[in-house]
Amino acid sequence: MISREEALDVYQQLRTIRSFEEKLDALVKAGRLPGFLHLYVGQEAVAVGVCAHLREQDVVNSTHRGHGHCIAKGVDLTGMMAELFGRATGICKGKGGSMHIADLDRGMLGANGIVGAGLPLTAGAALSASVKETGGVAVGFFGDGATNQGQFHEALNIAAVWKLPAIFVLENNGYGEASPTEFVTAVTDLAVRGKSYDMHSLVADGMDFFDVFEKAGEAIERARRGEGPTLLECKTYRFYGHFVGDPIGYRTDEELEYWKTNKDPLTLFIDKATERGLVRADALERIDAQVAAEIEAAVAAAEAAPFPDVADVLTDVYATE
Repeated sequence: MISREEALDVYQQLRTIRSFEEKLDALVKAGRLPGFLHLYVGQEAVAVGVCAHLREQDVVNSTHRGHGHCIAKGVDLTGMMAELFGRATGICKGKGGSMHIADLDRGMLGANGIVGAGLPLTAGAALSASVKETGGVAVGFFGDGATNQGQFHEALNIAAVWKLPAIFVLENNGYGEASPTEFVTAVTDLAVRGKSYDMHSLVADGMDFFDVFEKAGEAIERARRGEGPTLLECKTYRFYGHFVGDPIGYRTDEELEYWKTNKDPLTLFIDKATERGLVRADALERIDAQVAAEIEAAVAAAEAAPFPDVADVLTDVYATE
């Protein structure tokens, strides 16, 4: 159970991710923001439900659809926006862009444009936490398509063999780019693949913050106690296409409308939190206004910021002392 204060913080994160992504969509379509974006709208409850349990020493590996993970892990919103605009004030000095945002100070090891590539890094980060006895855990987010990549199996196997403090969070949004999951994978619950490595496995409703929060909490506490890794499958749905500009010819308007009407993670959270006496409408309205103002300020700051200097093109390639 979460407190009233925690519930408002959760809603603020959910709303920030949703509004941030919707603003990016509008900016791209208005010709103000260049680049290639994969939006997280619809999947907010997964990132927030998992990261709500994480501490300063815990780390996260993300995906090409990584803005939500960054926000949930506490990465600065203004720095993220500047990074997306390719400005020198960005989190990665404007050189990473959407699919490569990293903030080691916040435990965000990075988004990753390669499907499933964050999973071996998650195992490595968990090994580091184990060897150094930091008490930390490593969380790797990935999509359903990544479960058919070799590194998925390699990472889960080594994490199980060494009982690493890792949580592998599978965001199953029903589509690997444009391919329905059932078209390429025979099993209904992809979490069963963890059983082949004798790994603790769970399935959560990825649209329901409270279900994700409960099951992620169980997995993270197991890892902290030294009981090994967990594969947590969160069944979710993305409201936008695979990328901004995706014609989305692989699903129907009726399917999307069903999910938006009945399974919107923000609406579900508001309904359940209100029913439990955790939030009031006036408080949520204040948060909505605050988030909107923060995002507008971040856009203004990003558009006013300078681009990286050409002389810096080869800096930040290798680690220094």
